[in-house]
Amino acid sequence: MRLVVDLNRCQGYAQCAFLAPDVFAMHGDESLLYDPEAAAEQRENVARAVAACPVGAILLEAEGAEDADDAGAAGAAGAAGAAGELAAAAIPGGAP
Repeated sequence: MRLVVDLNRCQGYAQCAFLAPDVFAMHGDESLLYDPEAAAEQRENVARAVAACPVGAILLEAEGAEDADDAGAAGAAGAAGAAGELAAAAIPGGAP
C-alpha cells in the first residue's frame, strides 16, 4: 500500500494522526510525518484517515501500482526514498 499526501493541500488538522497513529504523526505544529509505504495491516486505519481528511490531501494508491512514480505520482512520498522512511514537510501557513 502506497500513500501520497499533498502537502500543499494539507492544513495540519491531524485527523490522520488520530486515526492511523502508526502511519501518520504531527511533528510540532507545522509538519506531518508519514510512512509512504504503510503496512497492509494498517489498511483499515489508513482508509479511515483518507476519508476523514477535511481537505482531501491523502491519496491511497491501488495495489500493484509499482510504477506510480513513473506515472506522475510525485510529491513527498516519491522523495522519501527507500520503503519505511518517513516523509516530512512543513505545512504552509502552519496548523490552525
